[in-house]
Amino acid sequence: MEKAEARGINGNRMRIGPRAASRNLALVSLAVSLAMLSSTLPAARCESSGSSEYDVKAAFLFHFAQFVEWPVGTFKDATSPLTYCTVGDDPFRGALDQGLSGKTIGTRPLRVQHFKLPHEMQSCQVLFVGAGENKLLADTIANVSGRPVLTVGETEHFAADGGVIGFVVEANKIRFEVNLEAAEKANLKISARLLALAKTVIGNPKGN
Repeated sequence: MEKAEARGINGNRMRIGPRAASRNLALVSLAVSLAMLSSTLPAARCESSGSSEYDVKAAFLFHFAQFVEWPVGTFKDATSPLTYCTVGDDPFRGALDQGLSGKTIGTRPLRVQHFKLPHEMQSCQVLFVGAGENKLLADTIANVSGRPVLTVGETEHFAADGGVIGFVVEANKIRFEVNLEAAEKANLKISARLLALAKTVIGNPKGN
């Protein structure tokens, strides 16, 4: 199979193998999907905690995981499930379970678990904290501190308060902020493509 041709940032032609070209196209597709999600939410959907808003947030959560690299040893093997968790009351009301049903990321199936209290949580790779869980926020962040967990929330200043990704609503659009320092504490690597789509990036990766 012939190699695909592209141009580098200096304008020179370069040859890209079929695997690399396929991977780049997939990442571009993911980036476009996230950009569309952040810009197409009707105003009425942001005026309440209706299911439509959480359908969109469930889609974001699915895509977020495709831009994150977990450390070696996080999973038992290549086919172990990637687990999404919620704590407290589940604001998705089934939208997250439905949205992830039957989907995979690479070779990993996806599963969803719901917990009432932070100490009940077992193996989570993506943890969502709803807006109504302010009282549980500090304990939840502390409970997963130092563990490879992508924390995502919608409480005000979630990322600034130590979460990795925080949803914000701006001009009736769902946007997100990323806390790189929190990601590094969790030993998670976040793709530059995801950072480029963020409204705000807090902190700088070590070595930069």
